Amino acid sequence: MKTDSIRVSAVIPADPKAIYEAWMSSKGHGAMTGSGATVTARVGGKFTAGDGYISGTTLELEPGARIVQSWRTTEFAEEDPDSRLEVLLEKASGGTRVTLVHTNIPRGQGAEYRQGWIDFYFTPMKEYFGSA
Repeated sequence: MKTDSIRVSAVIPADPKAIYEAWMSSKGHGAMTGSGATVTARVGGKFTAGDGYISGTTLELEPGARIVQSWRTTEFAEEDPDSRLEVLLEKASGGTRVTLVHTNIPRGQGAEYRQGWIDFYFTPMKEYFGSA
């Protein structure tokens, strides 16, 4: 089965530890994206984001540097396998370069999710951390 893969990144005005901690916290994730989230901050822990639109399981954690999660939205067909999201956090001029490597997306949905990461994550994260 053919799938889409995307890679998108932006510099967020915060240090890697602050972004990591917010991503892996129900309160922090909700605050930085502006929508409801629940996060169990451990490998094997379940999460939801986007007021329940996104759900998955945390697969790997490297505190302050990397998060790997299985990931799906309510738009995935029941037979679609989970996609895989890798969040990479690297210190950069002006903050942290957050790179999202999103693979195994149902074919034809990659461009939509690329724009979604910009609109629903990077844009509100820049505002949230920029005003912190």
